[in-house]
Amino acid sequence: MGEKNSNEAIESREVCYDTLEQWARGKIQAQLQQLLEEEVTTFLGRAPYARRDAVSSVDPPAGSRNGYGKSRQFAMMNGTITVRRPRVRDLTDRFESKVLPLFTRHTREVGKVLPELYLHGLSSGDFELALRGLLGEGAPLSASSIQRLKARFEIEYEAWTQRDLSNVQIVYWWADGLYVKAGIADRKSALLTIVGALTTGEKLVLACESGERESKESWLNLLRTLKRRGLTFPQLTVADGHLGIWAALGEAHPTGAEQRCWNHKLTNVLDALPKKAQPQAVEMLKAIPYAETQADCERRRDAFVQTYRKTDPKAVTTLLRDWDRMVTFYAFPQEHWRHLRTTNIVESPFAAVRLRTDASRRYKRVEGAQAIIWKMLRVAERSWRKLNAPELLPLVASGVPFKDGKMSRSDGVKCNGTDQAERTAA
Repeated sequence: MGEKNSNEAIESREVCYDTLEQWARGKIQAQLQQLLEEEVTTFLGRAPYARRDAVSSVDPPAGSRNGYGKSRQFAMMNGTITVRRPRVRDLTDRFESKVLPLFTRHTREVGKVLPELYLHGLSSGDFELALRGLLGEGAPLSASSIQRLKARFEIEYEAWTQRDLSNVQIVYWWADGLYVKAGIADRKSALLTIVGALTTGEKLVLACESGERESKESWLNLLRTLKRRGLTFPQLTVADGHLGIWAALGEAHPTGAEQRCWNHKLTNVLDALPKKAQPQAVEMLKAIPYAETQADCERRRDAFVQTYRKTDPKAVTTLLRDWDRMVTFYAFPQEHWRHLRTTNIVESPFAAVRLRTDASRRYKRVEGAQAIIWKMLRVAERSWRKLNAPELLPLVASGVPFKDGKMSRSDGVKCNGTDQAERTAA
């Protein structure tokens, strides 16, 4: 006992900050190896090298130790260790370790971090490098591990697309398409995506399905599927300028309000201007959607039209096109305008998705791309912040009218929406 304490004291003096990780892994490796040895001892009922009692020839063999298998790498969250499994022979059934089951290469916690690494923008090539840095040079990872993750995502995606939506109450939703290269076709596939805002202010992914170039038929099929699953459509749709979504909404949800994305609109107007005119124009354009009232917004629009109608009529035409859909947000609470002017709620997670798709260059199948991108959006969904002033959302959902961001009473007198929400809650 004294010799053991002396050895531990010597060892503790040799441990320092630089060697702490290595020392800890060594301790875990030794303890895990000891656990495997003790498991076999318990199974056989005798210690190593102990003679077993004689048995009759008709009795099944009691089994005996048979050395060790090959050294195996086992990955844990604090690094990778090396173990050797004890082997047992002369058994009617093969011995199965409960401590470290056969073919297991990592802990459950490492298994959970694998999809997180994959979904946060790592290509298959980068995936292994990241895992080596996290878990050590011996980290076990194969191409089949990645393929199993993808297969699991596809199964989860199929179940998600069948879930009932009758209890989901949304007030606004944002629609957009993400283009990815998949399959052997030269052209990209469009993933039609919808993100909705609940009456609580929380945002969630409602749809992520492949479609044909954001056509009316593709969007219409998606909208009909959501309605068939029980979803009640929202008060307002925010989307970009693609005609397919607006044509589909006109047929599937004609009573809903429609708001076009100002970011897309301003980009289109600037593209119609010569480069030398853009610095001055961008200042005028950026001020238009931030006017306090719709009347002031249109005055700023008219100032731009007056300035550029002779020199750059194409830019003016682009700005005026579909104007009614540009100012719809004024009929909703001012506290929500920052969320309603653009499709940023969808575009922001798309930026992270594009990092992943760029790393992959091309997916083999559209179904695989669809499931993986859906999974990335669901991961991003956990960190999405609520809409501002969520207490106003039930009022919007119930159809309470707003004008220039303020709630309008039936007698024509405007009142503060927040105050009214508090009175309603009281």
